[in-house]
Amino acid sequence: QVQLVESGGGLVQAGGSRRLSCAASGRTISSYAMGWFRQAPGKEREFVAATWSGGSTYSADSVKGRFTISRDNAKNTVYLQMNSLKPEDTAVYYCAASKRSRPRGRSNEYDYWGQGTQVTVSS
Repeated sequence: QVQLVESGGGLVQAGGSRRLSCAASGRTISSYAMGWFRQAPGKEREFVAATWSGGSTYSADSVKGRFTISRDNAKNTVYLQMNSLKPEDTAVYYCAASKRSRPRGRSNEYDYWGQGTQVTVSS
């Protein structure tokens, strides 16, 4: 079992930056692919970015060039650096871990989920 706890959410102005963290416990994340998803009110959960165990990353077109996912296996933590934030980035952001080697953007590819952290971008 992997327990995931997100932090770093809050209120930020449009154009600003925020870094989310996802601290894992129970298992080391070095052998897991890790991802970030988000869910806005009234919308389905959507994929944001993923980092595979080898360090490669994959992100949604909507955040490319603005968001960067990274991992620190020594700290058992995954990060999401969010720059040039827009009001449409407002959502609850979830961290997830996958046993698959190269999961893409489907929620059902991920096995463990955190509780989420709210990010609100004001215009």
